[in-house]
Amino acid sequence: MQINALAALEKGAPLQAFSFQAAPLKAFDCAIKVMACGICHSDIHMIHDDWDISRYPLVPGHEVIGEVVEVGSQVTHLKTGDRVGVGWQQGACMQCRDCLKGHQNLCDQAEGLIVSGYGGFADYMVVDSRFAFLLPEGISTESAGPILCGGVTVYAGLRNAGMGSGQEIGVIGIGGLGHLAVQFASRLGNRVTVFTTSADKAEFATQLGAHEAILVPPGGSPPLPVNKLNIIINTANQALDWLGYVNYLDSNGTFVFVGMPSEPLTIPVTPLTSKQRRIMGSEIGSPAMITEMLDVVEKFGIQPMVELFPLAQANEALQRVLDNKVRYRAVLTV
Repeated sequence: MQINALAALEKGAPLQAFSFQAAPLKAFDCAIKVMACGICHSDIHMIHDDWDISRYPLVPGHEVIGEVVEVGSQVTHLKTGDRVGVGWQQGACMQCRDCLKGHQNLCDQAEGLIVSGYGGFADYMVVDSRFAFLLPEGISTESAGPILCGGVTVYAGLRNAGMGSGQEIGVIGIGGLGHLAVQFASRLGNRVTVFTTSADKAEFATQLGAHEAILVPPGGSPPLPVNKLNIIINTANQALDWLGYVNYLDSNGTFVFVGMPSEPLTIPVTPLTSKQRRIMGSEIGSPAMITEMLDVVEKFGIQPMVELFPLAQANEALQRVLDNKVRYRAVLTV
């Protein structure tokens, strides 16, 4: 199969037309006709090799929605014509302790879709079918892509921190991740408090289901807490007054990072030990977590806010994401 794609041919280069011949399908592979693909900041990091793991030509796109057109000899859970979604991960060893416990996302040999292969800025894509997920009918093709990356990132983070229902949940940042975290937390029966520097985002968060919005001055500290929270999820990528937010946690509360601040954390130990508070990180989610999340998305009407662009305008869309002009996720349609 010849695949026609858009690729960065070298570090930081604009995307341009790139064609390649796909290898024959392995036993567990499936070929997908791409219908839509979300744009994530991770695509931009990969194009610019910010993490020193990029290989060129690099075809971005790890929020892929498409139709199965061919399956390998050992694939039984998918068939041609199925609509599936693929996120960041495209492989794992399937034999280590993490994999055998169902935590394939934690495998030391986990493979990123656009790290070890070609992504979804293309007309077709080949991927291990065990990381392609059948989409419920109630999830639209245009909005599904961001759910497979940003959606599962916040959903897994909240679940791993112990979120159920009837809790007090805090969300730091109302952007591509935060606007989904608010929806998951509130629609699963929790009271949600958001922290944002923007008055219009505070108002938007309440429309999404947040019960309280706290404005924090840019670079400043949150006000002293009135109500304590069971879980706080941070979606921001810049350094903040972490101690100010930790003080919002109730006894045995959990602070979970899914945003990736560039600076090391500086938090005194005493506020943690005195209230048995926990700090943890979370990244993407296991296949089981993704499957659970997709059911929740359909049942509770979780809806990413997206802006659509044709694939031919991928460079323009990437620039809008880089300039923080997209509210809140960009999606390319093929």
